[in-house]
Order: sequence, then C-alpha cells, then structure tokens
Amino acid sequence: MLTKFARDGMGIISISSDLPEILGMSDRVAVMQEGIIQGILDRSEATQESVMKLATRGVGKHE
Repeated sequence: MLTKFARDGMGIISISSDLPEILGMSDRVAVMQEGIIQGILDRSEATQESVMKLATRGVGKHE
C-alpha cells in the first residue's frame, strides 16, 4: 500500500528501527538521537554505515 501511495505522489513518513527496511523504501532518511535530528541523508548517501555514524554521534560524551 505504501508503494502505491508513493507512486501516486503522496509523501509518507515512516518511523522504524529496522534499518534495512528504511534504507530499502526511503528517498530520504532523517536520523534522530535522543529526540534530536542528527542529519538527513538522501537515498544515494544513506547506507548502514552513514546512518549509524549519525545515530551514534555524541554517544558516551558527558557534558
């Protein structure tokens, strides 16, 4: 059903922790960490490595 909506020109927002699913069906991926968008990747830039790099930015740092 999502594929049909996309073909019809509708925008779809999908939230998932299933990275292969997100990479397979997204034109753009917004990566969040602790409720803050760390970056937005176009389909050509979105790889498991680039998403994980953004998702773990700042993890373990103490302020």
